[in-house]
Amino acid sequence: MVVQAKYHTAEDLWELSHLPEYVDMRLELREGELIVMAPSSWQHGVASSKFLRLIGDFVETHHLGLTTGAETGYILHKNPDGRDTVRAPDIGFVAAARVPDALPESGYVPFAPDLAVEIVSPNDKAHEVQDKVSEYLQFGTRLVWVAYPMSKMLVVHTPSGSNTLREADVLDGGDVLPGFRASVRELFG
Repeated sequence: MVVQAKYHTAEDLWELSHLPEYVDMRLELREGELIVMAPSSWQHGVASSKFLRLIGDFVETHHLGLTTGAETGYILHKNPDGRDTVRAPDIGFVAAARVPDALPESGYVPFAPDLAVEIVSPNDKAHEVQDKVSEYLQFGTRLVWVAYPMSKMLVVHTPSGSNTLREADVLDGGDVLPGFRASVRELFG
């Protein structure tokens, strides 16, 4: 839900996220507009945790880069007029070649993730989920997985198109997570 018309920068969002009235909320920016979301549901948290464990273990074992947990902000776009876009995927992955030698002590990731995973909650609106997918791909994310726990379905998005996977299918990481494979049934089981 967009709550106000004042445009914000990524720096404004960082400051807002530390104010008492926003401390228990999830915040993002879309072209400078502040998006405030309530904390996630139990089902959402369980699904996010399972995806994060599987992806994170694989990434760590194969020294592929870094994974980030829910609500890590990624600056997808810094607009000169201050209408920045900052999104916080449920799970993010940054390839080793893009990870800085020393991580900053504070602030958001200054670029789009290589992989963004969004876990859809029952109250998420389809057009809002699609907006996020479009933004990720527009600003450099190479792979987006959108998981639908209620229907046990996963949609894989790349710059060249989308593919829907069901329980009997196998998800693979393509060239973003080479060698990663997991059954959709396992992901939602």
